[in-house]
Amino acid sequence: MKIIVTGSKGQLGTDVVTELEKNGIEAIGADLPEVDITDAKAAEKFIAESNADAVIHCAAFTNVDAAESDLETCRKINAEGTENIARSCKNHGLKLMYISTDYVFSGEGTEPFETDSKKAPCNNYGITKLEGEEAVKEICSKFFIVRISWVFGENGKNFVKTMLRLSKEKDSLTVVDDQIGSPTYTKDLAVLLCEMIKSEKYGIYHATNEGLCSWAEFAAKIMEKSGAKTKIIPVASEEYKTAAVRPKNSRLSKKSLDENGFSRLPHWENALERFLLNVN
Repeated sequence: MKIIVTGSKGQLGTDVVTELEKNGIEAIGADLPEVDITDAKAAEKFIAESNADAVIHCAAFTNVDAAESDLETCRKINAEGTENIARSCKNHGLKLMYISTDYVFSGEGTEPFETDSKKAPCNNYGITKLEGEEAVKEICSKFFIVRISWVFGENGKNFVKTMLRLSKEKDSLTVVDDQIGSPTYTKDLAVLLCEMIKSEKYGIYHATNEGLCSWAEFAAKIMEKSGAKTKIIPVASEEYKTAAVRPKNSRLSKKSLDENGFSRLPHWENALERFLLNVN
């Protein structure tokens, strides 16, 4: 089996490539500057010449705040780029796995969002990722849409790395405590994505590590488990202004994983412990 991984140099893509190779699957990295997914002809040529069986589409514009001032670039990558990949997959009969986000939902309420819950993104990033989902559903028949949240891994920037860096500089940090979700370790996620892409259990899934917390609780646990002395001071979202509105409810139902026989990911605290061991 041969699988293209877009965004192969990114936080998730790097771990997906590693996991595929562990499973004896040839992984073909597709990232800048080798291929630009916003160039339809370039994407088509790359996929046509690869003789691959599937694409795991991790490439995305993920700077949520920057998307508020640069919707055009965000849309070009997340929506138009995804449409280009989807058309090429359809043309050549490839399976497509699209990595999406909890940001396609409103972020309101306290109940976990189901895969078919009403979509109502509260920022430009969520809007463009939803447009990507719609393109995949409209164009492809052999597709997986996997929504994830609060991702951290050993490659690239993320909340855990930021907290570890700031813990060396600050005695205390203010962190929001009214946004609730599930931190998700890219290494755990990569194992599930690899298992999924080998199957033909197409559809929409939610995949995060088990357990829930607020960002402040997550930060406090990072300090505790890393041995840092920095105090975490919980604040309301209204006190921590950002360019983009963030969802207060990022809870995602895992019913689709259960119904299709896929194992849930380990608890986020367990994942954090393993991450800290690896980065240290």
